[in-house]
Amino acid sequence: MQGQDGERDRHGARNGGDRSPGAPDGTPAEASAGTSAEVPTGTPAEVPAGAPAGTAAEVPPGTPPGTPPGTPDPEPRRGRPRSAAAERAILDAVIALLEAGEPLAGLSIERIARTAGVGKATIYRRWSDKEELFVDVVRDMEPDDPPVSGTEGLADLRVMLESLRTRGLAQRSSALLHNIFAQMKSHPKLWNEYHGTVIAPRRLAMVEAVRRAVAAGELRDDLDVELIDDLFVGPMLVRTVHRPDAPLPDDLADRIITALLQGLAPAARV
Repeated sequence: MQGQDGERDRHGARNGGDRSPGAPDGTPAEASAGTSAEVPTGTPAEVPAGAPAGTAAEVPPGTPPGTPPGTPDPEPRRGRPRSAAAERAILDAVIALLEAGEPLAGLSIERIARTAGVGKATIYRRWSDKEELFVDVVRDMEPDDPPVSGTEGLADLRVMLESLRTRGLAQRSSALLHNIFAQMKSHPKLWNEYHGTVIAPRRLAMVEAVRRAVAAGELRDDLDVELIDDLFVGPMLVRTVHRPDAPLPDDLADRIITALLQGLAPAARV
């Protein structure tokens, strides 16, 4: 599970900035957010007006004492800070285009940038390709991953199973989210990106919770931990993915855990 502290957006878009798109007149979202214009890395420092020709540039702030004027920064500044408003505008632009009926395969970076009111370079500074951007769009639409203790076993397993249930409910209640997942599975590169950055970390987190439960004596220690994990996750996946009409009651995670702990064999007759 990725982002156990609740911050699912590795680019910072979920946790900052307004939901407002780019400025109405087409001004890039960074500019509308009040961010200063970008200065290319390595641009010489400004020489004060009226200074004699040949005057050395001012030493950049933070330079170690005794550094001669004009010495290049040891770590060149990276230009404009990322704008949370711009990232929010880009995610919203993709969602708006999808809501308008545009298929994932038909969306281009140019179209997304135009809809968001930003330049293509603004997108590429944050996402290396469309697949990476689309994964963040999906994560933005899904419920946040809940925080877990990272030290408990069964208690953390219950939290993660409940998160799987709520994501299933979200897909059922959102035709757009359901449609996006259907499209993702027909695009191997996009599905592999989502699996590698979202599904795989979640599975690893659950396996680690199983290990903690075994170490704490909450689960038997003579079974493979990945098999135990599958036994917990399997029933929830069947309900949320393979049986879209099956009920997802609030206590489903507890019922799955209880059934597994008690076993399926009938009680011994006295």
